[in-house]
Amino acid sequence: MKSEISIKLAKKLLQIKAIKLQPTNPFTWASGMKSPIYCDNRKTLSYPEVRDFIRDAFVEQIGIVFPGVDIIAGVATGAIAHGVLVAEKMKLPFVYVRSSPKGHGLENLVEGDISTGKNIVVVEDLISTGGSSLKAVDALRKENVNVMGLFAIFTYEFEKARVNFEEADCKFFSLSNYTTLIEAALETGYISGDQSEILKKWRIDPENWLK
Repeated sequence: MKSEISIKLAKKLLQIKAIKLQPTNPFTWASGMKSPIYCDNRKTLSYPEVRDFIRDAFVEQIGIVFPGVDIIAGVATGAIAHGVLVAEKMKLPFVYVRSSPKGHGLENLVEGDISTGKNIVVVEDLISTGGSSLKAVDALRKENVNVMGLFAIFTYEFEKARVNFEEADCKFFSLSNYTTLIEAALETGYISGDQSEILKKWRIDPENWLK
């Protein structure tokens, strides 16, 4: 779904190069997969205007989609800072979920004071397949809290992610998305019409895109 927030954020992410598009010179992800897009939303923290825009958009949308939220949870490491900013603005407690248990002490996976039965919304920076995001959701559920859902800055809109979240019975939303990004990039002259077609094909079948 294309909204004013989604369009504005897509343009901002391109302007500060938090997202880069190279349809003819693809990036190689850590998984080895070739991709025409590289997304690093940590870069948004270096730009106060963009950082504030993301925070305020999260606050507005979480209030609409997840009324009654008691705690904001960030996913380590990319979404910790954004989660803190959102929690501060909403005057709510904050916790974060590690990617793996701490190797000493209590060996916590969830850091912070979490109370049984509370309603939690998870803040994430990026959704690809949803694997790491859902791992965080599962860790929180094991703490006997109600995970209302997850809200990300950006999603690649992979079908695999939709299926994974559906199977995990977890609602998820994003402030902006791949489809809107391509439209914004085309509108601003960042890419050509031919390049936009290449980019659209990648989202449909990213693993076999170059084959």
